[in-house]
Amino acid sequence: MELARQVLEGAVDRVIRSVDDHDEFVCRPHPPGQIARALVGGKLTAVHRRGKTMWCETDTEHTLGVHLGMGGRVIVTNDAGERIGGGPERPDRQPRKAEWDRFTIVFADGGRFRLFDKRRLGRIRLDPDLDGLGPDAEDITGQDFRIRIARSRTAVKARLLDQSVLAGVGNLPADETLWRAKINPAVPADELAPKDLDRLYRHLEKALQDAIAHGGVHTGEVIEHRRPGGHCPRCGAEMVHGTVGGRSTWWCAKEQA
Repeated sequence: MELARQVLEGAVDRVIRSVDDHDEFVCRPHPPGQIARALVGGKLTAVHRRGKTMWCETDTEHTLGVHLGMGGRVIVTNDAGERIGGGPERPDRQPRKAEWDRFTIVFADGGRFRLFDKRRLGRIRLDPDLDGLGPDAEDITGQDFRIRIARSRTAVKARLLDQSVLAGVGNLPADETLWRAKINPAVPADELAPKDLDRLYRHLEKALQDAIAHGGVHTGEVIEHRRPGGHCPRCGAEMVHGTVGGRSTWWCAKEQA
């Protein structure tokens, strides 16, 4: 998500000429045209992020909220049509379909900001409510992490994914972190010893840092082994699949038993 925020910085201080907000699902609860009327003629002035939620200050009376969901991408181009932030123009390596651009801002210089979202799980909205978000996973202290995670009997993976507890941890980094820490994803969070919580915190911080350094959460050490027939890259044991906290989950049969 930090990479997406950095890319979105490329949209700052550029006059908005037009807005395509026709997708009523991605832009809910706004009807088509409402976001356009609020932003056209203005500029994005600053970009912020907490967890998986980004929001842009503008020189209008509104802020613009951007949430990428599970597979959305922020794509910003300059006045020459070149993508800002590097990487391929077609991030999923498939021919891009126009309908996968769920929201588009066209700037007066000819460049664009697009929410590219094949799965249509992202979200754009005006003046998003941020009060329900917990602290950002990259900024939380070890002490606050221990308190927040351990105050519930729900599975530790479910606690990691709860954005009101800790903002910014998705399904892949949760599996990566628990695998690195050798902790079963289904263990009740309040049964973890202080040393286990400290280890989990250290590995979460490292997993997030590595994801930023290497280009995304899909680059984690265990991620490519989360599949039928996959084996733990550390000990060679079979990877096990199940559902924890309502989410598809993989773990090592030996080290996370």
